[in-house]
Amino acid sequence: MTARIDIKFVLGLLVGAVVVGGLVFLVTGLGGDDGDSKKTAGTDQVTPAPTGGGDEGDGGNVDDGDKGDDGGSGGGAPKGEPLTTPVPDGPGRISCPGPTKTVSDAKGLEQALRGAAPGDVIKMNPGTYQGKFVATTSGTPQKPIYLCGTEESIIDGGGVKKGYALHLNKASYWRLVGFSIQNSQKGVMADTTKGSVIQGLNVHDIGDEGIHLRNFSTGNTVQYNKVYNTGLRREKFGEGVYLGTAQSNWESVTGGRMDNSDGNIVRGNLIRATAEAIDIKEGTSNGKILNNVFDGSKTGGDKHNDSWVDVKGNGYLIEGNKGTKTPLDGFQTHEIVDGWGRGNTFRNNVINLAGGRGVGINDTTGGNSIGCGNKVTGGKLTKKGTCS
Repeated sequence: MTARIDIKFVLGLLVGAVVVGGLVFLVTGLGGDDGDSKKTAGTDQVTPAPTGGGDEGDGGNVDDGDKGDDGGSGGGAPKGEPLTTPVPDGPGRISCPGPTKTVSDAKGLEQALRGAAPGDVIKMNPGTYQGKFVATTSGTPQKPIYLCGTEESIIDGGGVKKGYALHLNKASYWRLVGFSIQNSQKGVMADTTKGSVIQGLNVHDIGDEGIHLRNFSTGNTVQYNKVYNTGLRREKFGEGVYLGTAQSNWESVTGGRMDNSDGNIVRGNLIRATAEAIDIKEGTSNGKILNNVFDGSKTGGDKHNDSWVDVKGNGYLIEGNKGTKTPLDGFQTHEIVDGWGRGNTFRNNVINLAGGRGVGINDTTGGNSIGCGNKVTGGKLTKKGTCS
């Protein structure tokens, strides 16, 4: 009797050890040793890493997940040749006053931006400034803050896959004048800035868009810049100048609110982009797109990138622009949010479709004014042939 009890006891211990060992293996296997701590045990779901919201120690100068109108697949564009055409002449140019600070390297620039105060004029000597730079201090209407240089003063972001070469992060009344920006995911990013001027920059070799005003950035001017070789990371997101935020990104960028980046002026720029030269997002209004020159020879990184300017906002004046070559249309309107893409005025634009299969101005929304003074080569002005 005693022997039989001992055998059962031993067998019970062995079975228990096997069960416990299996449970330990299962738990440790789910936890993993590969560093993927975001995978949830018992499921195939992975918790996404947080995106940049402007509260990071680097001033929010990170890839914030703003993926454009969709997050689909797609590769980067090959680097093109430099854009040598001069930017247009025009009114409203500003000049840099005499410097109050002069910098010659990345550390000096970082310190100058961190310590900037209203009325400062920061001069960048010729040279390469490697890094991603952030301004968080505001000037005033009477005493803006200047950051000035020449085309040989180059901010190099270190790679086209992540980050902003220069970020105005809740910093208003800045004057960015005359220098170059290259080799970053996004060139100039302006979040919640007002009354700033971005002038005479040479922005090129950029992963996504060249210059972006968003997150309630109002009353700014983007003028006489040269923007080209965008979309090297994702061709479909290679806009030249981007105003506002796509509805699909409101949650991550503006906390779910419509991005009313209103009253911005984009004039006299020379743009060759893989996506739209100027993308005007739903929720933005009352801006002006004036006297820009568009080279559409590289446009077409996605089926949606088929015009120089896409107007999804309200109340814009689009006047005096010139464009050559497009996959489809010169200008388009779209209604992404009910009631938007309306009340815009197109006049005195010069449109050379140069093989584009569409029309000069394709008003898919309706409710916009298309003047008969717009000139088109290579096709009709509108689908119905009407103008006002």
